[in-house]
Amino acid sequence: MYNDTVLDHFSNPRNIGEIADADGIGTVGNPIDGDWITVYVKIKDNVLTDVKVKTFGCAAAIAASSMLTVMAIGKTVKEALQITNEAVAEALDGLPPKKIKCSNIAADALHNAVLDYLAKNGQ
Repeated sequence: MYNDTVLDHFSNPRNIGEIADADGIGTVGNPIDGDWITVYVKIKDNVLTDVKVKTFGCAAAIAASSMLTVMAIGKTVKEALQITNEAVAEALDGLPPKKIKCSNIAADALHNAVLDYLAKNGQ
């Protein structure tokens, strides 16, 4: 059902955990299937230097969270806000149609974390 990229990010998720002194934190949940993603960002000189995630959910949600961190680290704040849920699914080489909704919260959680950082910094 899942391709090799999804299975790799599910079996070996990247950047799992919390950042104790995170510059921004964003959480998004999907009440339909119970998936929850919390994203922690560390930002220096307008660049995401670290991104960590805590995910509760299915293989697609975990894989999407993992891929999101890979996509976001090293991006500017503006570039991070341009990462879409569709881009995350594409980077995973696609997901089964029934599992797309599970990945559709990863970028939203990142956006919330970046917006939290901007709000804390008066931007």
